[in-house]
Amino acid sequence: MSEHRFYLAPESWPDAPQGEALLEGQEAVHLAQSLRLGPGTDVTLLDGRGRTGRFSIVECGKRRVRLVCRSVDVSPEPVSRAIIALAFSKAVRRGFFMEKAVELGAWEVWLWQGDHSQGRLPADTRESWQNQMIAGAKQCGNPWLPQIRALSGGITDVLALSEQVDQRILPWELQDGSSMLTPDMAGRPGTTLYVIGPEGGFSARELEAMQAASFRMVSLGQRILRCETAATLCLGIHWWASHLTTNRPS
Repeated sequence: MSEHRFYLAPESWPDAPQGEALLEGQEAVHLAQSLRLGPGTDVTLLDGRGRTGRFSIVECGKRRVRLVCRSVDVSPEPVSRAIIALAFSKAVRRGFFMEKAVELGAWEVWLWQGDHSQGRLPADTRESWQNQMIAGAKQCGNPWLPQIRALSGGITDVLALSEQVDQRILPWELQDGSSMLTPDMAGRPGTTLYVIGPEGGFSARELEAMQAASFRMVSLGQRILRCETAATLCLGIHWWASHLTTNRPS
């Protein structure tokens, strides 16, 4: 595969095995003007849903590139899937976390409005974070782009969606006697949800609601971590644990 990767939305892929595709907008600008690639060059396209294709450039315009498909590979869904529910905060280093979320194989990222969040979820949050994830996928070659949900209803929305997952884990820094998050807890077959609070911490209302919903409370150590650090640590442990064995019991 070529080292040049570009994103093409699933609905824009050709139906036929050797069909043509159009790369438009900023992806086309990057290909034709920034990288100065031309007809006959092979590139890799990702659709973020597990599909990776080798395409040859046929024709280049300023904001429109025509390509023909040479081959397509489809990666299966991962057996172990991690969802990070990250409370919104103005202090979050969004670019850093989104890049790591893609590299470490997050299945979904839920941005939720915490009681102690700094600021409100902006209307364009999902679109802007999606663009950052696309950039990360192109860099690392992950064929699965994490799906993003913006949950303005706060912990109520998180709990409603958590009914669909297999494991619920709550890393919380103000615990005494709680066990550390270990590979035995993380990386299990199915879907695991990790809920990360905002810089201001969880409210008593949120903690009571998650305790009532049978979340497993764990520790990430004695230090208070920034929320994007805690989220990345959970993803890292999950990624590592999911690769230790494919025969772990659920």
